[in-house]
Amino acid sequence: MSSTPLPNPAADAILASARRTLQIEADAVHSLAQRQGEPFVQATQRLLACTGRVVVSGLGKTGHVARKIAATLASTGTPAFFVHAAEAVHGDLGMITAADIVIALSHSGSSEELLTILPLARRMGAGIIAMTGNPASPLAQLADVHLDTSVAREACPLNLAPTASTTAALALGDALAVACLEARGFGSADFARSHPGGALGRRLLTHVRDVMRSGERVPTVPADADINTALAEMSRKGMGMTAVVDADGRALGIFTDGDLRRLIARVGDLRGMRVTDGMTPGPRTIAPDVLAAEAAAAMDEHRLSQLLVVDADGRLAGALHMHDLMAAKVV
Repeated sequence: MSSTPLPNPAADAILASARRTLQIEADAVHSLAQRQGEPFVQATQRLLACTGRVVVSGLGKTGHVARKIAATLASTGTPAFFVHAAEAVHGDLGMITAADIVIALSHSGSSEELLTILPLARRMGAGIIAMTGNPASPLAQLADVHLDTSVAREACPLNLAPTASTTAALALGDALAVACLEARGFGSADFARSHPGGALGRRLLTHVRDVMRSGERVPTVPADADINTALAEMSRKGMGMTAVVDADGRALGIFTDGDLRRLIARVGDLRGMRVTDGMTPGPRTIAPDVLAAEAAAAMDEHRLSQLLVVDADGRLAGALHMHDLMAAKVV
């Protein structure tokens, strides 16, 4: 039984298609940026003044975009959630309250489901922001604020599949989220609280004090210790170094495996040598409250495997090894 061979376009044709699509979508977003004005300001102000939640709704491809916009708003300081327009018709409308604002997405502006639920949402007292490609559409006329997401053409060669239009709507949703973020003064600490899991949360929430070694786990010798005592402490604690402290516990220096090798190369016989003869005085230190990611960056910049942690008075509070940061998945 024979089968129809699959098309096998040349590489040049494939790349030309990709570049054409990307250029059309880039042009759509560029045009969208040039058109923003008072309606965008009004929409942002309404979102900032909202005392309830932002409910983002759509259907089909714009429904997928609406879900992403809701997620972006929620993660950047504007409480939001997605409601599928078809599900809202069948009961999920009860999720909307008078304190909420509904952002409704529809490229045509004539989605039957949205036009069914939005008058009811308005009757409840909810505000309505519409994002459509047709300022004269029923949805645009129904909204308190209309944001025009029209595009010159879709990237689809048939001008049918939502492509440039969904990209424009997605970009405008991002613009709203970022405008609200900046107006609220939403910072990295706030962002971390919305993203406690994964690498991002670890980098923004983990401090040096959370991963450093402290107490008996920190290799420490006094300034008058001999080399043998320092080596024994280094072997017991397994950090490849020992801190050298004065009588008040202040860090005077650090003695590492590298310092040991350099000392042997310089003097040969270590008998009678003190740790201060080979230590690195005035070592680089870090405070316990600094982000662990900053400690990792400093260690990488200065090619350090270990870092002493000191308090505001310069007293030794702990020690940090690059392995500790790796174990905590900060790096």
